[in-house]
Amino acid sequence: MFKFFSRSKPGKAEDKEVIGMLKTDMHSHLIPGIDDGAPDIETSLQLIGGLHALGYRKIITTPHIMWDMYKNTRETILERLEWVRTTVKEAGLDMEIHAAAEYFLDDYVAGLVANNEPLLTVKDKMVLVEFSMAYPSHSLKDILFDMQMQGYQPIIAHPERYIYLEQNKAFYGELKDLGCLFQLNLLSLTGYYGKSVTELAQYLVKQNAYDLVGTDLHHFRHLEALHSPALSAQLRKLLDSGKIRNAEL
Repeated sequence: MFKFFSRSKPGKAEDKEVIGMLKTDMHSHLIPGIDDGAPDIETSLQLIGGLHALGYRKIITTPHIMWDMYKNTRETILERLEWVRTTVKEAGLDMEIHAAAEYFLDDYVAGLVANNEPLLTVKDKMVLVEFSMAYPSHSLKDILFDMQMQGYQPIIAHPERYIYLEQNKAFYGELKDLGCLFQLNLLSLTGYYGKSVTELAQYLVKQNAYDLVGTDLHHFRHLEALHSPALSAQLRKLLDSGKIRNAEL
């Protein structure tokens, strides 16, 4: 039997109480060997065990579909999902596991949408998307519009991490006006990604812009950082806003 918790710290009571209120983590990279997340099934199980210790009981894991780097498809993701589910069940860990994808909005994804190919969804027609962290995409709004014409509702992954928007905060409003949901990375509240990301996260929290919260868990460093003392109070305040929808997933 796998040892789930050998690389993860036991959650403090206050961490489990607050993070457990989310019930579902809807952004992670836990299917082994297909992106920059868990490299093997043993690591997948340890990371899933770490989320369980924090109070999560449902995971919607979201491998990258980024055609220049991770040529994943709906079929390859769902096939490996069954491997993870079976292994978790055999190991006796009580965790409900589903898969969607984190779609990088490139020409490949634009083609999927144009050809009406079915996308992997977080729930119903909600699709997690990301775009370049280095520079704005000129085709971004067009792809988002086309997705909506197919009935999808885009979820913008970690909008606080696009630090070039620090000088163009109005663009966040434009994305909201397009009907996009926003997903916060929990670790953005802790300083894990740097000061600029934390400041943008705090700005968006004040704007009541976030609809969902995810761990974006890739590896053990992320898991350990989720035990940051800075996290519980900020997350509780965010949950008190009543806007966060993880419990509906």
